[in-house]
Amino acid sequence: MYIVQIASECAPVIKAGGLGDVVFGISRELEKRGHAVEIVLPKYDCMRYDHIWGLHEAYKDLVVPWYGAAIYCDVYCGWVYGRLCFFIDPHSDDLFFNRGCYYGCEDDPMRFAFFSKAALEFLLRTNKRPDIIHCHDWQTGLVPVMLFEVYKYHGMEDQRVCYTIHNFKHQGISGTDILWATGLNREAYYFASDRLCDPFNPFALNMMKGGIVYSNFITTVSPHHAWEAHYGDCGYGLGHTIHEHQHKFGGVLNGIDYEVWNPASDRYIPHHFDADTFEEKAKNKKALRERLWLAHDDKPLVAYVGRLDQQKGVHLVHHAIYYALHRNAQFVLLGSATEKGINNWFWHEKNHLNNNPDCHVEIGFNEELSHLIYAGADIIIVPSNFEPCGLTQMIGLQYGTVPVVRGVGGLLNTVFDRDYDNYHDPDKRNGYVFFQTDNTALESAMDRAIGLWYHYPKEFQKLAIQGMEYDYSWKNPGTQYLSIYEYIRHK
Repeated sequence: MYIVQIASECAPVIKAGGLGDVVFGISRELEKRGHAVEIVLPKYDCMRYDHIWGLHEAYKDLVVPWYGAAIYCDVYCGWVYGRLCFFIDPHSDDLFFNRGCYYGCEDDPMRFAFFSKAALEFLLRTNKRPDIIHCHDWQTGLVPVMLFEVYKYHGMEDQRVCYTIHNFKHQGISGTDILWATGLNREAYYFASDRLCDPFNPFALNMMKGGIVYSNFITTVSPHHAWEAHYGDCGYGLGHTIHEHQHKFGGVLNGIDYEVWNPASDRYIPHHFDADTFEEKAKNKKALRERLWLAHDDKPLVAYVGRLDQQKGVHLVHHAIYYALHRNAQFVLLGSATEKGINNWFWHEKNHLNNNPDCHVEIGFNEELSHLIYAGADIIIVPSNFEPCGLTQMIGLQYGTVPVVRGVGGLLNTVFDRDYDNYHDPDKRNGYVFFQTDNTALESAMDRAIGLWYHYPKEFQKLAIQGMEYDYSWKNPGTQYLSIYEYIRHK
């Protein structure tokens, strides 16, 4: 098959979150299986150009109709670790992608509406006719809309769209100017409740809703999160739209890149190990303690790696620090805050705990240190309020670091409680799960994990090794996406 990914991110050249990792990971998996994959991206001024090989101008003066006139674009081509990528560079006074950031501008809906239009125009003008167009999140929600309403009448009637939603919280809310800019125009038509009208605001358009309505198939990034979005409040108002299109909606669990996250070959850790040489993991724990000036005592080491925000259950992360210390464990935190108040809160904790030999709080993000934490910690906590998929727990499992997670989204699809899971045999369980959002629930799960480490060390090691035996690579997601592609190709 010939597949084109249209997205606002692709790691490592453009990465603001997990979206970039997914676009790169699924593209590589599909290529490994013999499929032709190309990725269309915006050409941001702040992307990592040092990760692009052979960047050159591939198409000059792409004319993109816009507001009844046109914007000229150049399209650049380069390889990102073997993936063929096209970067759209508009020549416009709006400076759509020359802002020094990927997201966070007031006109983000307009910026990405233009990108979606330009991506389709590029495919049209270069006679690229992929079997599947796979687009991602609200930034590309207008791609299937424009394909169905405009471009299929210009020779793109055979293209099918798979639309993946990574985060329902951000939906691309906009006004009528989007319609007139892109040439969709007909306000009354698109403001219908079964098309793009926002569920909460009858005077606003919802780009993500457009993606759901017009795509041939919609996925989100874990089976349980698909259920939550459909039947719970994780759809952020789009639950009814999903229900109307449930026949073409499902969850496909993300994978992680085992070439990057592999304790047997990780270039960022001093001692390699696998399930057969698990005892080597202890040397990484020693190295982590030396790097962070922690005491070399016979204690379990608990870690948190990730953003510090409400989604991640930041109040429970904070409580976990002090509960771990109370239970005679050590704690390491590596995270960056997305809000000023949370940032100040954790800087206060960092200063307060600075001289504690059993705790280290690192505000910010450090790729090298994150690998060493995964390799050196005994337990990793993921107490998220909601988590569409979650990569932290899957990385922890790969490194023999026992996860303690809240039972939401993809966390429930990947971590199976050692004591209470009813669906897996004891030798297939791999961590601890709690469900409520209060301190008592977190303490219960942490207490069981820390207690097992202290009182039954061989059982704890067995649990860690069972986690390492799970395969959360892109192998299974790749098979599922190919099944979806084949299904919509022949509909």
